[in-house]
Amino acid sequence: MSFSQDKKKLLHTQLVKYGIHYRKAAKAAEILASETPDELLSYEEIQLTQEVCREWLKQRKRLHSIEENISF
Repeated sequence: MSFSQDKKKLLHTQLVKYGIHYRKAAKAAEILASETPDELLSYEEIQLTQEVCREWLKQRKRLHSIEENISF
């Protein structure tokens, strides 16, 4: 398995772990792992990636907050 494939698999796993729909996560992981410059991506690819990353960050922060509150 190549570095790019490993990166894609890791990104996909992390996105799904934080609640991103499987297929949406797969597409975003593929785009992110390709490291294609924004100028070469379609508007839809950019929008999808931004949406997925925002949702991932939101869910990650939510989980971190829950974990902090549980540890007290």
